[in-house]
Amino acid sequence: MKNNLVAKASVSISASTEMIWDALVDPGKIEKYMFGTRVESDMKEGSPILWKGTWDGKPYVDKGRVLQSDPGKLLKYSHFSTSTGQADNPENYHTVTVVLSEKPGEVVVNLSQDHNPTDEARQHSEENWNMMLKALKDFVEKENGS
Repeated sequence: MKNNLVAKASVSISASTEMIWDALVDPGKIEKYMFGTRVESDMKEGSPILWKGTWDGKPYVDKGRVLQSDPGKLLKYSHFSTSTGQADNPENYHTVTVVLSEKPGEVVVNLSQDHNPTDEARQHSEENWNMMLKALKDFVEKENGS
């Protein structure tokens, strides 16, 4: 089915769930590992989110809304990027879901993004999310002294 391709990325981080959660929802920390993106949101369920930055030399302002927030476990939000050239309509929004699972000595962060229009778009999203999750891992483990 068109637009039903899901991008997936995952990383294991040697840090506490609390540290990882804090890095996922604190705008000051997000900017340090998410390609310099400035986030405006209190990250509470129902709240709007704005992502502002520059990608490939072009400024952008993406937007979305926190759909679900279960601290330390689940963060789910909608996301729309003007850089796609698509109209700002509900069918052009992605849903990004981040799930944290504790394992002995580490936390596994699983991320998925739905509504990719093509397999190429899905693969591109997976590459970007894998880069972001690696940067998250590096940031949190450095903060943790790991």
